[in-house]
Amino acid sequence: MQGALWVFGYGSLVWRPAFAFAERRTAWISGFARRFWQGSTDHRGVPGSPGRVVTLLPEPGARCFGVAYRVPDCESAVVLASLDHRERGGYERHPLDLHFDDGTRITGLVYIATPANPNYLGPAPLDAIAAQVAHACGPSGSNAEYVRELARSLREMPADDEHVFALDALLSEHDLALARSL
Repeated sequence: MQGALWVFGYGSLVWRPAFAFAERRTAWISGFARRFWQGSTDHRGVPGSPGRVVTLLPEPGARCFGVAYRVPDCESAVVLASLDHRERGGYERHPLDLHFDDGTRITGLVYIATPANPNYLGPAPLDAIAAQVAHACGPSGSNAEYVRELARSLREMPADDEHVFALDALLSEHDLALARSL
């Protein structure tokens, strides 16, 4: 088990891994917070109108919940090539400790977008992020769908994430206001 390839998903990989895996487990990483600070011009937005997707920021004491996937040895090279292509919009592989509810810990790969990449958007007020997300759409679908699916998946774990849930609530308010105006 220790020598196997594990991949940690904390964004769309939580609900849509789109690769072969031998095992799926709820997990968390310590010392990082999930934030909608990465621009997406290839999946949930387009050049000139980027969507916002999650990345991880170092934050002492934080815990980010997600899903760990154990990849079959025979699929490792194919899965990594696929993920490198999927995450090409500014993400880099990082080995981090993944923690499980049973107290075990393993090292897994995590894709993180840092401020050094050209698609990094950085912090913004949550209502501004919600407005951007509400209107963004790309080849993988609407940016709002990304937020809603992530929030739904985290609630099902159950895992708490104030940033994701607050953004999801703002998008629901936006939808309600739009429906009232019609």
